[in-house]
Amino acid sequence: MTPTPSTTLPKLLLLLSATTGLVDAASVLGLGKVFTANMTGNVVFLGFAAAGTPGFKVIPAVLALLSFMVGAWGAGHLARSHVERPLRRWLLWAALVEGGLLWIAALIALKIDVASQAPELAVLTVIALTGFAMGLRNATVRQLKVPDLTTTVLTLTITGIAADRADGKSPNLVRRFGAVLSIFAGAAIGALLLRYGGLPLPLALAGTVVLGATLIFNRDPASALPHRP
Repeated sequence: MTPTPSTTLPKLLLLLSATTGLVDAASVLGLGKVFTANMTGNVVFLGFAAAGTPGFKVIPAVLALLSFMVGAWGAGHLARSHVERPLRRWLLWAALVEGGLLWIAALIALKIDVASQAPELAVLTVIALTGFAMGLRNATVRQLKVPDLTTTVLTLTITGIAADRADGKSPNLVRRFGAVLSIFAGAAIGALLLRYGGLPLPLALAGTVVLGATLIFNRDPASALPHRP
């Protein structure tokens, strides 16, 4: 198990949580009701589409799921290739790939007309790129095993806030609220950027935050510790 070497790593994951809100704002509001970071919501949308509900499509949801899984598969290989190497090296490679994919998606999004969801090929390409990037991220963070900071889902985090309070104890309460607020803030900012600046902006900002936050973490001496699965 990879230990949490310092308080810097949870701060990194909180910033990455905010980028989840940015990416999901871009995908749900800009790519036709499809999640590329939150696969639970995506499966629900796929169920709506399978039932013929207007406004929901099967192909985008399936593409998001498949690209997310491929990204997670790639993250597994990346992590295994960095076992016993410095943690900063592994996380920087993951951030470079994720950030690069988000920036490429932002460039392609310049061609997309959100209102008409055209051209369709560009829309599907952005779905695939962001889905892959978020699958890579989710699998990487999963291997870090930092409690309450998955960066992409909040169901168990919110459950923990309420359930542990009922027991009279609340471990990691600040961290849990931080995770909720980070994704909330990212989604709100992403929606505003999309509304007033267009689809590329939340994607470009997400890529910038991913790489910038990782570079800041890499300045922490604790990031030189070896990565152990």
